[in-house]
Amino acid sequence: MTETLDIKITKADETRLTVTDFSQLPFGKVFTDHMFTADYEDGEWKNLQILPYGPIPMSPAISALHYGQAIFEGLKAYRQPDGRISVFRADKNFERFNKSAARMSMPTIPEEIFMQGLAALINVDEQWVPNQEDYALYIRPVMFAMDPYLGVKASDTYKFALLTTPTGPYYSSALKVKIETEFTRADEGGVGFAKTAGNYARSLYPFEQAKKEGYDQLIWTDSVTHEFIEEAGTANLLFVINGKLVTPSVRSTVLDGVTRDTIIKLAKDAGVEVEERRVSVKEVIEGIENGSLTEAFAAGTAATVTHVGEMGYNGQVYKLTDPSTRHISNGIAKKLNDIRYGLAPDEFGWNWVL
Repeated sequence: MTETLDIKITKADETRLTVTDFSQLPFGKVFTDHMFTADYEDGEWKNLQILPYGPIPMSPAISALHYGQAIFEGLKAYRQPDGRISVFRADKNFERFNKSAARMSMPTIPEEIFMQGLAALINVDEQWVPNQEDYALYIRPVMFAMDPYLGVKASDTYKFALLTTPTGPYYSSALKVKIETEFTRADEGGVGFAKTAGNYARSLYPFEQAKKEGYDQLIWTDSVTHEFIEEAGTANLLFVINGKLVTPSVRSTVLDGVTRDTIIKLAKDAGVEVEERRVSVKEVIEGIENGSLTEAFAAGTAATVTHVGEMGYNGQVYKLTDPSTRHISNGIAKKLNDIRYGLAPDEFGWNWVL
């Protein structure tokens, strides 16, 4: 049996619930009253505590700021019809968090600290879990290096934190995306498969340039030839081509998305043929032109299932089918939401009900 951890709880003097408008929740800007933290020192995790959300004291010399040892995850908790709360596929996020940690020469987090810290934090801030349709409590596990030392080496000390923020739909309409052929998100042998901060930092400039051209997001291509599609902005990308669900296969430059994995399993369960393989830009553009590509969508914890409405490539914009007619992606999205909100049987055992 897993040991029950001693987590110190210090509650906030006042709650911000009374001044929070739950009908206006911009993603990642409204935080709950508390956070969970733990410290890695002398080769072990210690100082497990829940405390009021706020600044964390640190030296300006910490190696996370200078050498980028920082990783994170993203998952969600949902209000069930009976009022209870469930966390969706927390085990998969825990596994990927430690995979990222290993790649970045950081210590792994014991499962009991990740899971019990998460359960304890949600229990303290239970009233922050929304009960509106399409709303959830977004959970951000993060770890960063804390050594106040400017030498280039892996840190000996780290901070782990769990932050929670209530959120509504990430995107409100179908996306206009640009297929990127100059900049790259990840390179072979790099850290593209890890959720490390630097991957997102290097995407900001290309994204800002695309926004100036009227696009909502980018479609990343491979770093060598720019002939193969990899991801969509901060999410995985899936297509329906000739009735099959097709998605770029996971590799060192493609994040193994939890939502992607979930959609693949739901599609197969519904009898939809699935192909995980290299997907060329040429195939996608020709598929749009000849009508064989009928659906395209981004999939991620924040984005869930977000349709692609227009796709730009080499100065030309290609319009895709009306999202309301996309039976495969819409059907999978409904089944996924029904499971997460407890409106359909959880046949896969994905919901961790607290």
